Amino acid sequence: MISAQQPPFPNKIQRTMDCQSEEEETCEEQYDSENCTCSSEHAESDAGSPVTLKILQNWVPRVSHYFDKEHYTYVGHQIVIQESIEHFGAVVWPGALALSQYLESNQEQFNLKDKKVLEIGAGTGLLSIVACILGAHVTATDLPEVLENLSYNISRNTKNLNMRKPEVRKLVWGESLNEDFPVSTYHYDFILATDVVYHHGALDPLLATMVHFCKPGTVLLWANKFRFSTDYEFLEKVCNIFNTTILAEFPESNVKLLKATVRKN
Repeated sequence: MISAQQPPFPNKIQRTMDCQSEEEETCEEQYDSENCTCSSEHAESDAGSPVTLKILQNWVPRVSHYFDKEHYTYVGHQIVIQESIEHFGAVVWPGALALSQYLESNQEQFNLKDKKVLEIGAGTGLLSIVACILGAHVTATDLPEVLENLSYNISRNTKNLNMRKPEVRKLVWGESLNEDFPVSTYHYDFILATDVVYHHGALDPLLATMVHFCKPGTVLLWANKFRFSTDYEFLEKVCNIFNTTILAEFPESNVKLLKATVRKN
């Protein structure tokens, strides 16, 4: 557990972030971490300290007539993902690759077989497909404009699998949660989220959504590429609410993988 009372960072540290200015330059800014409550250096994972990993090249180059399709291999299955440049959510981001890789490599620690799994911000569906292959009962959610491509990718990659097919549902963060996903009916063993935090204004609804679904016994696995100071501010809020552990870091991609659970009273 990461203590909320003992800030692990030095008061002033340098962080190089991919700050996207109008000139698209990388800027280095001072980040005041005096009140930050989450650190990989002091995280206590099941295996001790967090591991440092590199995202493996599971992308498989293929000759294809479709410029918008990418081929991946996870858990012995080839996964073909159709992307779209029209929506941020319809592109495979590094967090999805990192968490897919981690779940494949740590099946004993995180056994998804017959578990109820919800992915928020499922995007192209890559992670939901991997979770399905690992035996989970998956519900993949995203904004309405992303669902057509999400459904297509999930359908084409799971149609020949002898297991329960993922369900695709609309989920707008922070909206109609009690009506569409009442706690009395919907309980999930795992909540998966990748690259849901970036430069947008829906961070408070996202946090409210995480709180709504994370109940006692639920494990939130969140992988994110950290680009902006607001990303770290959101991380601090997560650490203040949940028991939070940094499981792994992918320095080359600036991706952190975190596990969060509800605090016991």
